[in-house]
Amino acid sequence: MSTKILNPLSLPLNDTRLIEASAGTGKTYTIAALYVRLILGHRFEQTESTRPLLPPEILVVTFTDAATKELRERIRDRLSQAARYFREQADAEDDFLEQLRASYSLSSWSGCARRLELAANWMDEAAVYTIHGWCNRMLQQYAFDSGSLFDLEVNTHDTELLQFFRKIQCEYQTLYLQKPAQSADLQSE
Repeated sequence: MSTKILNPLSLPLNDTRLIEASAGTGKTYTIAALYVRLILGHRFEQTESTRPLLPPEILVVTFTDAATKELRERIRDRLSQAARYFREQADAEDDFLEQLRASYSLSSWSGCARRLELAANWMDEAAVYTIHGWCNRMLQQYAFDSGSLFDLEVNTHDTELLQFFRKIQCEYQTLYLQKPAQSADLQSE
């Protein structure tokens, strides 16, 4: 399997994708860009069947509480920026938004701007969670279905979880990327 550079404007939104990225590579920018496309129901190819979504319909999962807060704010800012762009009130040039706006007819720009602004205002209700926060919510929301108790709590001590993810990452690299697995001992801080 080869590594491809991700283009947030052309990534199909109707399937599951694994995105791996190192620190400082633009993950938050990319997530916010994909979020804008999901809100608009943007299709890169005519074969995609996507419909516009609203913030409560989009799940974003990250690792830390601080990251959820930052991600929520960055997405809100990007939605507001995109709304201004569709209203032709942009503060600066933006290649992504320019190409996105160009894929819509001029007559639909005001509707896109309204939808983006509505989504930005609705970000407090957005489904942006930590992994353990989302798991906890699902355990509580579906307590009867899962046969679990209402007062279950997800263990957030992460040493075992990090070791498990490292093992999966090594196996993934070995099997799919055909890279030698690099084992690393994780130490608890």
